[in-house]
Amino acid sequence: MPWIQRINRMSQSEKEGLYRLLIPPSLFKRFQINPLIFTDYEGIRLVRFYCPEREETLMIEMKRRADDPDPIYSIQVSDGADFSQLNWDFLVVNDPDSERFNIDIDDQGRDTLWGRATRNLAEEERALRVGLAPGQTRKGLGLTREVIAGLEYLAKILDIKTITLEALFYHNAIVYERCGFTYFEGFRRMQSIHQAFQPGGKLFQKLDPVNPFRQPGFEKNIRGRSWAIHDGMISEIDDDLLDEGWFSPKMYLMVGKPRSVCTFPDAIY
Repeated sequence: MPWIQRINRMSQSEKEGLYRLLIPPSLFKRFQINPLIFTDYEGIRLVRFYCPEREETLMIEMKRRADDPDPIYSIQVSDGADFSQLNWDFLVVNDPDSERFNIDIDDQGRDTLWGRATRNLAEEERALRVGLAPGQTRKGLGLTREVIAGLEYLAKILDIKTITLEALFYHNAIVYERCGFTYFEGFRRMQSIHQAFQPGGKLFQKLDPVNPFRQPGFEKNIRGRSWAIHDGMISEIDDDLLDEGWFSPKMYLMVGKPRSVCTFPDAIY
């Protein structure tokens, strides 16, 4: 039986005891949440574990206050193809004191699905101008490496060898490269994107001072490239490797054995 499904059959206290390892310890201290009973000083529970029996998925959500609209932290993992693999499905980290940008809903109130179904261009432009990347509704908390450390710790306990994920956006893929992930699929595509952003390249030629998401100079940093790609630039060029537009790379981390892969040398965020 796969590991998440096996753990989900345990008692609630046993499950929470193991899954607590996936919550960055710094969050408990920063937001004054008891790491044993998951409550604030008034006894209000602020951490939710979704881990029903017989399911192969776990989701954890932490809020600063129970009535906050957005979690400060949310992670989902699921069983992989075999006992040696764990899927990291998604991660959301929000600074609750930062401004919120409604890039997740369009002007008709529909879910944008991170800009893949529809887009809220006005909110995206506001988010871009304050330094956010595609898909961010708020500023993050800089916890990626701490999250990965927790994932690796749980994986070592369970003798899981590999953590897999799909990088939703270009900037995600570059950040995960820096954290020791490499590619199941998409390495050559990421290399091709880098070449196309070089001066004279096909993506470089698509930069446009009139378009806020494609400003000249965006080719020089991770966030700028990510916004330009999010705006659909790849689908507009003729390239054998990039003919399908942006395609989320499939990546993996060998637990305890980080790889050294770089598709954007000397990049700044």
